[in-house]
Amino acid sequence: MLIIGLTGGIGSGKSAVSKIFSELGVPVIDTDIISRQIVKPGQPALQQIHQAFGNKVLTASGELDRGKLKNIIFATPAKRKQLEAILHPMIKDEMLHQASLLDSAYCIFAIPLLIEARQTDLVDRILVVDAPEALRRQRIKQRDPLDDNQIDAIFAAQLPPQTRLDHADDIIHNDSDLNRLRTQVIDLNRRYTEIAKQE
Repeated sequence: MLIIGLTGGIGSGKSAVSKIFSELGVPVIDTDIISRQIVKPGQPALQQIHQAFGNKVLTASGELDRGKLKNIIFATPAKRKQLEAILHPMIKDEMLHQASLLDSAYCIFAIPLLIEARQTDLVDRILVVDAPEALRRQRIKQRDPLDDNQIDAIFAAQLPPQTRLDHADDIIHNDSDLNRLRTQVIDLNRRYTEIAKQE
Protein backbone atom coordinates (compact mmCIF):
# COMPACT_ATOMS: atom_id res chain seq x y z
CA MET A 1 0.00 0.00 0.00
CA LEU A 2 1.25 3.46 -0.94
CA ILE A 3 1.72 5.70 2.12
CA ILE A 4 1.65 9.48 1.76
CA GLY A 5 3.16 11.57 4.55
CA LEU A 6 1.13 14.75 4.99
CA THR A 7 2.94 17.56 6.77
CA GLY A 8 3.19 21.34 6.99
CA GLY A 9 3.77 24.11 9.49
CA ILE A 10 1.21 25.06 12.11
CA GLY A 11 -1.69 26.97 10.56
CA SER A 12 -0.92 25.77 7.03
CA GLY A 13 -4.19 23.85 6.71
CA LYS A 14 -3.21 20.21 7.23
CA SER A 15 -6.52 19.43 8.96
CA ALA A 16 -8.54 20.89 6.09
CA VAL A 17 -6.55 18.81 3.59
CA SER A 18 -6.97 15.66 5.73
CA LYS A 19 -10.72 16.27 5.88
CA ILE A 20 -11.00 16.50 2.08
CA PHE A 21 -8.98 13.30 1.59
CA SER A 22 -11.29 11.59 4.11
CA GLU A 23 -14.36 12.84 2.24
CA LEU A 24 -12.90 11.26 -0.92
CA GLY A 25 -12.74 7.92 0.92
CA VAL A 26 -9.01 7.93 1.60
CA PRO A 27 -7.99 6.54 5.02
CA VAL A 28 -6.21 9.21 7.08
CA ILE A 29 -4.16 8.13 10.08
CA ASP A 30 -3.60 11.28 12.14
CA THR A 31 -0.81 11.46 14.71
CA ASP A 32 -2.58 14.29 16.56
CA ILE A 33 -5.55 12.01 17.20
CA ILE A 34 -3.29 9.11 18.21
CA SER A 35 -1.25 11.36 20.53
CA ARG A 36 -4.45 12.41 22.34
CA GLN A 37 -5.58 8.78 22.70
CA ILE A 38 -2.30 7.49 24.14
CA VAL A 39 -2.13 10.13 26.89
CA LYS A 40 -5.54 9.34 28.38
CA PRO A 41 -5.62 8.30 32.04
CA GLY A 42 -4.41 4.73 32.50
CA GLN A 43 -2.33 4.74 29.31
CA PRO A 44 1.44 4.05 29.59
CA ALA A 45 2.35 7.32 27.84
CA LEU A 46 0.60 9.40 30.50
CA GLN A 47 2.40 7.52 33.25
CA GLN A 48 5.77 8.19 31.59
CA ILE A 49 4.97 11.88 31.07
CA HIS A 50 3.93 12.16 34.73
CA GLN A 51 7.23 10.57 35.83
CA ALA A 52 9.25 12.88 33.57
CA PHE A 53 7.44 16.18 34.18
CA GLY A 54 5.81 15.79 37.61
CA ASN A 55 2.37 16.60 39.01
CA LYS A 56 2.28 20.06 37.43
CA VAL A 57 1.29 18.60 34.03
CA LEU A 58 -1.77 16.81 35.45
CA THR A 59 -5.19 18.27 36.18
CA ALA A 60 -6.91 17.69 39.53
CA SER A 61 -8.77 14.74 37.95
CA GLY A 62 -5.53 13.11 36.78
CA GLU A 63 -5.77 14.01 33.10
CA LEU A 64 -2.98 15.58 31.07
CA ASP A 65 -2.98 19.39 31.26
CA ARG A 66 -2.05 19.97 27.62
CA GLY A 67 -1.75 23.74 28.06
CA LYS A 68 0.79 23.50 30.88
CA LEU A 69 2.76 20.82 29.06
CA LYS A 70 2.80 22.91 25.88
CA ASN A 71 4.16 25.93 27.78
CA ILE A 72 6.95 23.81 29.29
CA ILE A 73 8.09 22.18 26.04
CA PHE A 74 8.07 25.37 23.97
CA ALA A 75 10.01 27.23 26.66
CA THR A 76 12.64 24.48 27.01
CA PRO A 77 13.82 22.61 23.88
CA ALA A 78 15.39 19.83 26.00
CA LYS A 79 11.99 19.15 27.60
CA ARG A 80 10.40 19.00 24.15
CA LYS A 81 12.94 16.37 23.08
CA GLN A 82 12.21 14.43 26.29
CA LEU A 83 8.48 14.43 25.49
CA GLU A 84 9.10 13.41 21.88
CA ALA A 85 11.27 10.49 23.05
CA ILE A 86 8.29 9.22 25.06
CA LEU A 87 5.56 9.79 22.48
CA HIS A 88 7.09 9.25 19.04
CA PRO A 89 7.83 5.49 19.32
CA MET A 90 4.33 4.81 20.69
CA ILE A 91 2.68 6.93 17.98
CA LYS A 92 4.75 5.23 15.27
CA ASP A 93 3.75 1.75 16.48
CA GLU A 94 0.06 2.70 16.54
CA MET A 95 0.19 4.26 13.05
CA LEU A 96 1.79 1.15 11.56
CA HIS A 97 -0.75 -1.04 13.37
CA GLN A 98 -3.69 0.98 11.98
CA ALA A 99 -2.18 0.92 8.48
CA SER A 100 -1.78 -2.87 8.63
CA LEU A 101 -5.56 -3.22 9.08
CA LEU A 102 -6.42 -1.21 5.94
CA ASP A 103 -7.49 -2.54 2.57
CA SER A 104 -6.90 0.51 0.41
CA ALA A 105 -4.83 1.60 -2.60
CA TYR A 106 -3.15 4.23 -0.48
CA CYS A 107 -3.47 6.03 2.83
CA ILE A 108 -2.38 9.28 4.43
CA PHE A 109 -0.14 9.52 7.48
CA ALA A 110 -0.83 13.03 8.84
CA ILE A 111 2.37 13.84 10.75
CA PRO A 112 2.98 17.54 11.56
CA LEU A 113 6.61 16.85 12.56
CA LEU A 114 7.27 14.24 9.86
CA ILE A 115 10.63 15.71 8.87
CA GLU A 116 11.68 17.06 12.28
CA ALA A 117 10.98 13.67 13.90
CA ARG A 118 12.97 11.90 11.14
CA GLN A 119 10.00 9.69 10.27
CA THR A 120 10.26 10.10 6.50
CA ASP A 121 11.27 6.44 6.20
CA LEU A 122 7.68 5.52 7.17
CA VAL A 123 6.23 7.03 3.98
CA ASP A 124 6.60 6.64 0.21
CA ARG A 125 5.93 10.27 -0.69
CA ILE A 126 5.92 13.54 1.24
CA LEU A 127 3.03 15.97 0.71
CA VAL A 128 3.64 19.43 2.15
CA VAL A 129 0.81 21.90 2.77
CA ASP A 130 2.21 25.41 2.50
CA ALA A 131 0.81 28.87 3.21
CA PRO A 132 2.32 32.34 3.76
CA GLU A 133 3.41 33.06 7.34
CA ALA A 134 1.02 36.00 7.79
CA LEU A 135 -1.94 33.84 6.78
CA ARG A 136 -0.79 30.99 9.03
CA ARG A 137 -0.47 33.41 11.96
CA GLN A 138 -3.99 34.72 11.30
CA ARG A 139 -5.43 31.19 11.24
CA ILE A 140 -3.66 30.22 14.48
CA LYS A 141 -5.07 33.28 16.29
CA GLN A 142 -8.59 32.46 15.08
CA ARG A 143 -8.24 28.91 16.39
CA ASP A 144 -6.14 29.18 19.56
CA PRO A 145 -5.83 31.80 22.34
CA LEU A 146 -2.11 32.38 21.61
CA ASP A 147 -0.21 35.66 21.51
CA ASP A 148 2.53 36.58 19.01
CA ASN A 149 5.34 35.46 21.33
CA GLN A 150 3.79 32.02 21.75
CA ILE A 151 3.24 31.71 18.01
CA ASP A 152 6.84 32.80 17.38
CA ALA A 153 8.04 30.05 19.76
CA ILE A 154 6.02 27.44 17.85
CA PHE A 155 7.34 28.69 14.50
CA ALA A 156 10.90 28.57 15.89
CA ALA A 157 10.42 24.96 17.04
CA GLN A 158 9.38 23.90 13.55
CA LEU A 159 11.43 23.72 10.38
CA PRO A 160 11.69 26.82 8.17
CA PRO A 161 9.05 26.54 5.41
CA GLN A 162 11.65 26.30 2.63
CA THR A 163 13.42 23.40 4.34
CA ARG A 164 10.10 21.56 4.52
CA LEU A 165 9.40 22.31 0.85
CA ASP A 166 12.84 20.98 -0.09
CA HIS A 167 11.74 17.56 1.22
CA ALA A 168 8.40 17.61 -0.65
CA ASP A 169 7.43 15.25 -3.44
CA ASP A 170 4.13 17.11 -3.75
CA ILE A 171 2.98 20.55 -2.56
CA ILE A 172 -0.47 21.98 -1.83
CA HIS A 173 -0.56 25.79 -1.81
CA ASN A 174 -3.24 26.73 0.72
CA ASP A 175 -3.28 30.49 0.12
CA SER A 176 -6.69 30.79 -1.52
CA ASP A 177 -10.20 29.52 -0.80
CA LEU A 178 -11.59 26.09 0.05
CA ASN A 179 -12.61 25.35 -3.56
CA ARG A 180 -9.04 25.84 -4.76
CA LEU A 181 -7.82 23.61 -1.92
CA ARG A 182 -10.35 20.91 -2.79
CA THR A 183 -9.33 20.98 -6.47
CA GLN A 184 -5.68 20.38 -5.54
CA VAL A 185 -6.59 17.47 -3.25
CA ILE A 186 -8.84 15.88 -5.91
CA ASP A 187 -5.99 16.11 -8.45
CA LEU A 188 -3.57 14.49 -6.01
CA ASN A 189 -6.07 11.76 -5.14
CA ARG A 190 -6.27 10.86 -8.82
CA ARG A 191 -2.48 10.87 -9.09
CA TYR A 192 -1.87 8.82 -5.95
CA THR A 193 -4.44 6.23 -7.05
CA GLU A 194 -2.57 5.84 -10.35
CA ILE A 195 0.81 5.55 -8.60
CA ALA A 196 -0.58 2.94 -6.20
CA LYS A 197 -1.81 0.83 -9.15
CA GLN A 198 1.70 0.75 -10.60
CA GLU A 199 3.34 -0.47 -7.37
